[in-house]
Amino acid sequence: MTALKTNSKTTTKYLGLLLAWLFALTLALPAEAQIVNSEIEKENDSTAVDSLWSDSAVVKNDTLPWPRNVQMAIDALLRDDMFQTSQVGLMVYDLDADSAIYRHNERQLLRPASTLKVITAITALDRLGGSYQFKTELCYTGKVDSCVLRGDVYCVGGFDPRFNSDDLRALVEALRKMGVDTIRGNVYADRTMKDRDSLGEGWCWDDDNPTLSPLLIGRKDLFMDRFSAELRKAGIVVTGVFGEARKPQDAYCIVSRFHTIDQILMRMLKQSDNLYAESMFYQIAASTGNRPATARDARSVIRQLVSKVGLNPANYQFADGSGLSLYNYVSPELEVRFLRYAFSNAIIYNHLYQALPIAGRDGTLRSRMQGSFTRGNVHAKTGTVTGISSLCGYLTAANGHHICFSIINQGLLHGINGRRFQDKVCNILCRN
Repeated sequence: MTALKTNSKTTTKYLGLLLAWLFALTLALPAEAQIVNSEIEKENDSTAVDSLWSDSAVVKNDTLPWPRNVQMAIDALLRDDMFQTSQVGLMVYDLDADSAIYRHNERQLLRPASTLKVITAITALDRLGGSYQFKTELCYTGKVDSCVLRGDVYCVGGFDPRFNSDDLRALVEALRKMGVDTIRGNVYADRTMKDRDSLGEGWCWDDDNPTLSPLLIGRKDLFMDRFSAELRKAGIVVTGVFGEARKPQDAYCIVSRFHTIDQILMRMLKQSDNLYAESMFYQIAASTGNRPATARDARSVIRQLVSKVGLNPANYQFADGSGLSLYNYVSPELEVRFLRYAFSNAIIYNHLYQALPIAGRDGTLRSRMQGSFTRGNVHAKTGTVTGISSLCGYLTAANGHHICFSIINQGLLHGINGRRFQDKVCNILCRN
């Protein structure tokens, strides 16, 4: 009996020493190994998942082949506590392999915020072409005799969001070059390019909403006031009234001021300018030939392209061109289809790609993703409205493959959480 007790005590002693040695060995493991173990064995441990947000947590994994390494890393991010109270839809597509490498709620209908501008831009480039111009024209009826224009003047708006004071002075100078110092007639604003709706459907009354007028100057609906003042400054007398009317078909157009589609795209996407996006939206609408053009006309063209890329337009809802509306509902799959379509068309892609914000360098991505793998690599459009954060665009993976992606976070109390998640996904894609 005494020998048996002694053996039991000895066994207990050695087991204790063995357990202590194993614990010490675990502490000595590299941080990378601890993170991998926590991902596999402690999926519901919030402390372990929180560590994934640190830059050191996302590591290049040489032990797994592409794209399995990417898939496992994104899987780990999706176990974060933020997804207990919010949703995310994402899709990642390898353009060189022509296959989706990651899908998660990719068909879920979500509000895209300003990533809708990418759909607007691609539709516009597909419909209008890369040489399209946003025009404002000055026309007249009647004839000029002895410095007197006996007829009416028409300022024809083409919804150019860049129209400015220099452009306005150029219109007046065109009259002066004709020798006109008196207009014995009326001066009209022709706003018939689009309908009278000054706000988009589903816009919140307390947002900083752009004014949807085809005759703007400096982004404001003050064209006729400024034109009248500029005429007086130039010494041109108007004997009639200032009003609104459609230009007759037999009117002579003496000058046209324009800006290129690239100039509009650059600010629309780099700075996420809502006015520029809505202007692009109504250019799409006007391309149908309907006058005045309506938001419904633009939607019909977008839906045609949805069909062309192989999806059912009845499954989505489009309200405006900027993403301001609460009524827009798209999916990451749809945004990826549009990005794939653009990539396959050199004309569209070249105009689109140069206008997208670049991570760590310019636009709305200037202060994001400044790490060595993502900076200058991720070209993508951001989106932010209350409760929504989104990102879609292009990047090049570490293996040289061209990637397009769409990420839409919805139900966010703090938008920064969505942005951090998106940045981590891009970091994984760029470095693995």
